[in-house]
Amino acid sequence: MDLKNIKSALEELSEEKGISKEKVVETIEMALAAAYKRDYGKRGQIVRATFDLDTGAISFRQIKIVVDESMIKSEEELAEEGAEEESQTQQDDSGVVKKVRFNPERHLMLEEARSTKKDVQPGEELEFPLETHADYGRIAAQTAKQVIIQRVREAEREAIYSEFKEKQGGVVSGVVQRVEGRNVFLDLGKTVALLPYEEQVQHERYRIGERIKGLLLMNEKAGKNPSLYLSRSHPRFVVKLFEIEVPEISQNIVEIKGIAREAGSRSKIAVTSHDENIDPVGSMVGQKGVRVGTVITELGGEKIDIVEWSEDATKFIANALSPAKVLDIQLNEEIRTATVLVEDGQLSLAIGRNGQNVRLAAKLTGWKIDISSKESAAKLENQIAEADEFIAEPDESQGQSTIEE
Repeated sequence: MDLKNIKSALEELSEEKGISKEKVVETIEMALAAAYKRDYGKRGQIVRATFDLDTGAISFRQIKIVVDESMIKSEEELAEEGAEEESQTQQDDSGVVKKVRFNPERHLMLEEARSTKKDVQPGEELEFPLETHADYGRIAAQTAKQVIIQRVREAEREAIYSEFKEKQGGVVSGVVQRVEGRNVFLDLGKTVALLPYEEQVQHERYRIGERIKGLLLMNEKAGKNPSLYLSRSHPRFVVKLFEIEVPEISQNIVEIKGIAREAGSRSKIAVTSHDENIDPVGSMVGQKGVRVGTVITELGGEKIDIVEWSEDATKFIANALSPAKVLDIQLNEEIRTATVLVEDGQLSLAIGRNGQNVRLAAKLTGWKIDISSKESAAKLENQIAEADEFIAEPDESQGQSTIEE
């Protein structure tokens, strides 16, 4: 048996993988005992093995549980039970020993046990040596090798799970390994992550060998390998990219209060500063737009509007509708509706292409926003005034009534 190689492997496990040698030896002993019982054991037998790492010696022993008459099921009880389960001595939660079906390979009566150990008590275990077969050195070596390989794999899986569990909700980088249907698989170095179709940005195309970033959404420890899922369409992906680029965020000087995103097209971000001398919008944009430009490049050209957050709903809504200039805002607190007035030339800008600007502003602020221009508002006022004047002097022959009526 090549003890030198086994010791070397155990030392590597202990140092690099953080698995104690004692744990691995214990696992080897369990595997050896199971192999011995399979090859030479009998039904119901309890076999344990001892593996001496220094000498390579292996010994096997049979365990028998000491029982007395009160712990053995009678023939009547066995007949009632009608079961053919392998007998076991068990204790319930109250500590009361359950009766067992006697098996001479597993149990030893108290009187007989006391001939071996005088002070033995019911429920104790006695050990009896078993014959060690000549060919078990080779079997032990193979078993030890298999156990060590298994432990290495388990340790690697556990290390990967722990590492990425800490990164959950953060940005990770990987290389596109393969594309299967609409799903993209990224090589993260130690493992592979999945970028599902529903978490992709629609217009993006991913090439094999290309390095991209994604938000680590889930880290599920299921089956043999941890399952890692990434997202590039999640709003928090944009937030995390800014946290990387803007040191003021990690320093808790600038805070991102909210984000509304239509992935691949446009995002609106509300920010505030906890230092009156720091401009939150300027911090996010960076000198000559370097910071926001880096994020936009990573997002494939997605437009980003950065606005200042305010506790004043009127001011916040006006900021959220940027780049449009707002003339007036009327709020209805009960139904959380904001009626916004803009200049005639600003109406299309405030609404945005296909209503995108006002839609994102509403999502960011949490208010339903109705926009009208100065000209359309004036026309509406004239129409209302004309209607009031028309109805104020009713033509009774036409069945008209006064406003009061």
